[in-house]
Amino acid sequence: MANENSQRWGIVGGGVLGMTIAHRLAQAGHDVTLLESAPHLGGLADAWQLGDVTWDRHYHVTLLSDIYWRNVLRELDLEQHMNWVETKTGFYTDGQLYSMSNNVEFLKFPPLSLIDKFRLGATIFYASKLKDWKKLEQIPVGDWLRKLSGSRTFEKIWLPLLRAKLGENYHKTSAAFIWATIDRMYAARRTGLKKEMFGYMSGGYARILDAFTQRLIDEGVDVRVDSATRLVQPTGVGTVMVESSDRSRSEFDKVVLTTPSPVISKLCPAMTEQEHAAHNGLQYQGIVCASALLKRPLADYYVTNITESWVPFTAVIEMSTLVDRSEFGGNSLVYLPKYVSPDDPLFEEPDESIQKRFVAALERMYPQFSRDDLLEFRISRVRHVVSLTTLNYSNELPPMQTSLPGVFAVNSAHISNGTLNVNETVKLGEDTVRDLLPGSPETSVERPKPQLAGQAVPDEVSQQ
Repeated sequence: MANENSQRWGIVGGGVLGMTIAHRLAQAGHDVTLLESAPHLGGLADAWQLGDVTWDRHYHVTLLSDIYWRNVLRELDLEQHMNWVETKTGFYTDGQLYSMSNNVEFLKFPPLSLIDKFRLGATIFYASKLKDWKKLEQIPVGDWLRKLSGSRTFEKIWLPLLRAKLGENYHKTSAAFIWATIDRMYAARRTGLKKEMFGYMSGGYARILDAFTQRLIDEGVDVRVDSATRLVQPTGVGTVMVESSDRSRSEFDKVVLTTPSPVISKLCPAMTEQEHAAHNGLQYQGIVCASALLKRPLADYYVTNITESWVPFTAVIEMSTLVDRSEFGGNSLVYLPKYVSPDDPLFEEPDESIQKRFVAALERMYPQFSRDDLLEFRISRVRHVVSLTTLNYSNELPPMQTSLPGVFAVNSAHISNGTLNVNETVKLGEDTVRDLLPGSPETSVERPKPQLAGQAVPDEVSQQ
């Protein structure tokens, strides 16, 4: 509810970041308008239809150590409805599918010698103990991993995984990228949990986003969907004008842009040349992600990492190893992501062609799979998903405060010491509001409670 000291804030971009910023500004008593070009809020976390099934357009998972996201779920009175599950990890290499779900299976992993495994484990352990991540920004990730793990382990394990996530852009990426990945993996252990559990919400992100959207409306946020922004510029009289694609205009005291940096550059032509260069200089990875609804499961692994270059997708994410199959009408839901540059030809390839290649690869990887098992196949394309953490990345980031009075720019590229996920996005939103409103209190975040070895998930985060 607005008060006498409130300001009119416009938030451009209704993903989780924009929703979080709008939520906290409204709680602080400001008049907030949230503008989103899509028909609903959520951004990369939104849901869609796959036949008769409504589920997440991209794969997401919540960890027990995701304290910022869990705090939001608690505010929405949803956290008690989370389901917490242990999952397995697979590895597809040399034409074989291996389980890599525990230490014993790791020691038995045939593609690596005992020394290779020791160096790989030592690399991961060493990275998990590092605190000064900024030094890693000065070292190419390939050089760092090859030095620590050895050439064979790098060629057999790290290089295929880097190429799967980054393509040939891995040459430009710093070692901070792999540090952030390992840091998230070890977050549970640092908070006292003996093992990490994966969580999902019954009803998926559609349920969460519906509740979050309603909370924003209840807090007085003016939520405008189907409202694409085409221009943002100061009026010269202390306000900021936002023009929509239908040429309608709104004025705000302050505006926060949460869209990808190349989009920010287009929306704000009055920024300086240096600012345009900084926003356009960030190198993004996009994603082409297929969702496949199958009659039966492929394997027992939530994620199967792939080191074979002939496979046309990055990994196999079998969501139904985590989520009860009743959510999918008794079927199995599989994601087949491919990370590519924004200008990759894959974005223009017809759906039918991608489906043919992806399904053929599944038949080759899983002999028991038949294309007759395929019920639905749908493809999501997003050109700007994550900014590559290139050398000296944090020093090259555009500042949140732009040269335009009252205009701020913050997006997932500002997650400089973490990986892109919903928890880090919420944290970025919380940090942003504290910077925008000096003196505002820090959000109270409840830490996950330690577990004893063999203890079940605490009652307050499990669904009976």
